[in-house]
Amino acid sequence: MHRADTMIATTVLIKNALGSLLLPPGVLLLALGVALLLRRRCPRGSGWLLGGTWCVFYLLSTPMVATWLAQGLEPPPPAPTALATVDALVVLGGGKRLHALDQPAGESINNATLTRVRYGAQLARRLGKPLLVSGGAPKGGTAEAILMRDALEHEFGVPVHWVEAGSNDTSDNAGETARLLLPAHRRIALISQAWHLPRATRAFSAAGFDVVPAGTDYTAPEPSALLALMPNATALWQSRTALHEWLGLLWYRLRGQ
Repeated sequence: MHRADTMIATTVLIKNALGSLLLPPGVLLLALGVALLLRRRCPRGSGWLLGGTWCVFYLLSTPMVATWLAQGLEPPPPAPTALATVDALVVLGGGKRLHALDQPAGESINNATLTRVRYGAQLARRLGKPLLVSGGAPKGGTAEAILMRDALEHEFGVPVHWVEAGSNDTSDNAGETARLLLPAHRRIALISQAWHLPRATRAFSAAGFDVVPAGTDYTAPEPSALLALMPNATALWQSRTALHEWLGLLWYRLRGQ
């Protein structure tokens, strides 16, 4: 593979680096570092910061808090009558596996994207609406949209009418999709993880679409009250994902979007 094919987009590199610093666990590690630096000069402040960071780390690592953060983002499932009126279905990419040793091409959609693709295929069969896939290659290699199209057509037997393969993030998804669909296909069903849809809906609405959010992969609460309070790595990752979306919504609001 050529070097150009694996080069990470500069904007994506910067966004990921900032995200690592502003979101857990990075921001918690920074707080712990500051607490250690203040240990001699300001022992009381250091102690408060250390204790507060420990509490936040514990809470974000519990399924109870992770579920609360995610479910606060998730819209209700779309009504059948709303879906019946859309002009097209838009499936957003959610990442890929670059080092997919089990695949002949060496790349494949990841589990998040596969979940979206599966739901998109179900809706396409049920509604008979044309389908667009959206996702570029921000970290190099093959565009997510190409991999999504291949999965839909060869594995799910669903034709893809449009392929948007030049975007690097959700805002790009919206702008590039508008070039392909507007003005003929203005009302769309937007398919992604439910927790991603508030931010994605804002981006696509700003691009000129009338959006019906079509969420999948809704967050399920921990059935055991005891386990809901027990920290684990999965819950910490879910909390980070939800906080990323909440920060994204704040950023959109600050930009007046």
